[in-house]
Amino acid sequence: MHIGSTFNHRYVKSNPREVENATWMLTVFHCFGQYFCLHFEAFQLGVAPVYMAFLRFMGDEHEARQYCYSLEVGLNGRKLTWEGIPRSIRDSHRKVRDSHDGLIIQRNMALFFSGSDRKELKLRVTGRIWKEQQNLDAGLYIPSSCS
Repeated sequence: MHIGSTFNHRYVKSNPREVENATWMLTVFHCFGQYFCLHFEAFQLGVAPVYMAFLRFMGDEHEARQYCYSLEVGLNGRKLTWEGIPRSIRDSHRKVRDSHDGLIIQRNMALFFSGSDRKELKLRVTGRIWKEQQNLDAGLYIPSSCS
Protein backbone atom coordinates (compact mmCIF):
# COMPACT_ATOMS: atom_id res chain seq x y z
CA MET A 1 0.00 0.00 0.00
CA HIS A 2 1.15 3.50 -0.83
CA ILE A 3 0.37 6.42 1.51
CA GLY A 4 0.14 9.89 -0.02
CA SER A 5 -1.40 11.78 -2.89
CA THR A 6 1.40 11.55 -5.46
CA PHE A 7 2.87 8.47 -7.05
CA ASN A 8 5.41 7.29 -9.58
CA HIS A 9 5.19 3.72 -10.90
CA ARG A 10 7.18 1.92 -13.56
CA TYR A 11 5.70 -0.88 -15.66
CA VAL A 12 8.30 -3.12 -17.29
CA LYS A 13 7.94 -5.97 -19.75
CA SER A 14 10.86 -7.43 -21.69
CA ASN A 15 8.64 -8.40 -24.64
CA PRO A 16 5.78 -5.90 -25.01
CA ARG A 17 4.22 -8.04 -27.77
CA GLU A 18 3.31 -10.72 -25.17
CA VAL A 19 1.10 -8.52 -23.02
CA GLU A 20 -2.26 -8.67 -24.79
CA ASN A 21 -4.99 -8.69 -22.14
CA ALA A 22 -2.40 -8.53 -19.35
CA THR A 23 -2.99 -6.82 -16.03
CA TRP A 24 -0.17 -5.69 -13.79
CA MET A 25 -0.43 -5.91 -10.01
CA LEU A 26 -2.87 -3.37 -8.60
CA THR A 27 -1.57 -0.63 -6.34
CA VAL A 28 -3.64 0.61 -3.39
CA PHE A 29 -3.30 4.19 -2.14
CA HIS A 30 -4.40 5.70 1.15
CA CYS A 31 -5.09 9.42 0.98
CA PHE A 32 -7.61 11.76 2.64
CA GLY A 33 -8.65 8.85 4.89
CA GLN A 34 -9.86 6.94 1.81
CA TYR A 35 -8.52 4.15 -0.39
CA PHE A 36 -7.89 4.27 -4.13
CA CYS A 37 -6.68 1.60 -6.54
CA LEU A 38 -4.49 2.20 -9.62
CA HIS A 39 -5.09 -0.18 -12.53
CA PHE A 40 -2.72 -0.65 -15.45
CA GLU A 41 -3.42 -3.18 -18.19
CA ALA A 42 -2.81 -4.04 -21.82
CA PHE A 43 -5.57 -5.05 -24.22
CA GLN A 44 -6.72 -4.79 -27.82
CA LEU A 45 -8.79 -1.72 -28.70
CA GLY A 46 -10.23 -2.87 -32.01
CA VAL A 47 -7.11 -4.10 -33.77
CA ALA A 48 -4.72 -1.76 -31.96
CA PRO A 49 -2.77 -2.93 -28.90
CA VAL A 50 -3.02 -0.34 -26.12
CA TYR A 51 -2.15 0.18 -22.48
CA MET A 52 -4.60 1.82 -20.11
CA ALA A 53 -4.23 3.28 -16.64
CA PHE A 54 -7.07 4.50 -14.43
CA LEU A 55 -7.88 5.10 -10.78
CA ARG A 56 -10.79 3.64 -8.82
CA PHE A 57 -12.20 4.85 -5.51
CA MET A 58 -13.05 2.27 -2.84
CA GLY A 59 -16.51 3.61 -2.13
CA ASP A 60 -19.64 4.61 -3.99
CA GLU A 61 -19.93 6.84 -7.05
CA HIS A 62 -21.26 9.82 -5.07
CA GLU A 63 -18.22 9.81 -2.76
CA ALA A 64 -15.85 9.30 -5.71
CA ARG A 65 -17.00 12.61 -7.24
CA GLN A 66 -15.35 14.45 -4.33
CA TYR A 67 -11.90 13.52 -5.74
CA CYS A 68 -9.90 14.12 -8.89
CA TYR A 69 -6.74 12.55 -10.23
CA SER A 70 -4.19 12.99 -12.96
CA LEU A 71 -1.97 10.44 -14.69
CA GLU A 72 0.98 11.23 -16.90
CA VAL A 73 3.50 9.40 -19.08
CA GLY A 74 6.34 11.14 -20.84
CA LEU A 75 9.96 11.26 -21.92
CA ASN A 76 12.29 13.70 -23.65
CA GLY A 77 10.08 16.76 -23.27
CA ARG A 78 6.90 15.06 -24.50
CA LYS A 79 4.01 13.83 -22.37
CA LEU A 80 0.45 12.51 -22.36
CA THR A 81 -1.78 13.53 -19.46
CA TRP A 82 -5.18 12.32 -18.29
CA GLU A 83 -7.24 14.09 -15.65
CA GLY A 84 -10.54 12.82 -14.31
CA ILE A 85 -12.71 11.66 -11.46
CA PRO A 86 -11.93 8.18 -10.09
CA ARG A 87 -14.56 5.57 -10.79
CA SER A 88 -16.19 3.70 -7.95
CA ILE A 89 -14.80 0.25 -7.18
CA ARG A 90 -18.42 -0.86 -7.56
CA ASP A 91 -18.00 -0.42 -11.33
CA SER A 92 -16.13 -3.42 -12.71
CA HIS A 93 -12.71 -2.77 -14.19
CA ARG A 94 -14.08 -4.06 -17.53
CA LYS A 95 -16.84 -1.42 -17.45
CA VAL A 96 -14.29 1.32 -16.79
CA ARG A 97 -11.95 -0.03 -19.47
CA ASP A 98 -14.71 -0.42 -22.06
CA SER A 99 -15.86 3.18 -21.44
CA HIS A 100 -12.25 4.35 -22.12
CA ASP A 101 -12.36 6.40 -18.90
CA GLY A 102 -8.62 6.64 -18.29
CA LEU A 103 -5.23 7.24 -19.85
CA ILE A 104 -5.00 5.18 -23.05
CA ILE A 105 -1.59 4.80 -24.68
CA GLN A 106 -1.07 3.07 -28.01
CA ARG A 107 1.71 0.47 -27.90
CA ASN A 108 4.00 2.35 -30.31
CA MET A 109 3.63 5.52 -28.21
CA ALA A 110 4.25 3.53 -25.00
CA LEU A 111 7.44 2.14 -26.53
CA PHE A 112 8.48 5.66 -27.56
CA PHE A 113 7.99 6.79 -23.95
CA SER A 114 10.01 3.75 -22.81
CA GLY A 115 13.14 5.15 -24.46
CA SER A 116 16.15 3.13 -25.63
CA ASP A 117 15.51 0.81 -28.57
CA ARG A 118 11.69 0.53 -28.29
CA LYS A 119 11.95 -3.24 -27.83
CA GLU A 120 11.21 -3.27 -24.11
CA LEU A 121 8.37 -1.62 -22.23
CA LYS A 122 9.70 0.62 -19.43
CA LEU A 123 6.79 2.95 -18.92
CA ARG A 124 6.77 5.38 -15.99
CA VAL A 125 3.30 6.51 -14.90
CA THR A 126 3.15 9.43 -12.48
CA GLY A 127 0.03 10.73 -10.84
CA ARG A 128 -1.65 12.80 -8.22
CA ILE A 129 -4.92 12.59 -6.28
CA TRP A 130 -6.66 15.61 -4.83
CA LYS A 131 -9.92 16.43 -3.13
CA GLU A 132 -12.22 19.10 -4.46
CA GLN A 133 -13.18 21.57 -1.73
CA GLN A 134 -16.06 23.90 -2.32
CA ASN A 135 -15.52 27.53 -1.33
CA LEU A 136 -19.05 28.52 -0.37
CA ASP A 137 -18.24 32.24 -0.23
CA ALA A 138 -17.05 32.45 -3.82
CA GLY A 139 -18.97 29.48 -5.24
CA LEU A 140 -15.70 27.97 -6.52
CA TYR A 141 -14.00 24.62 -6.24
CA ILE A 142 -10.47 24.77 -4.88
CA PRO A 143 -8.25 21.72 -5.36
CA SER A 144 -6.19 20.71 -2.36
CA SER A 145 -3.52 18.07 -2.03
CA CYS A 146 -3.15 15.41 0.56
CA SER A 147 -0.31 15.80 3.04
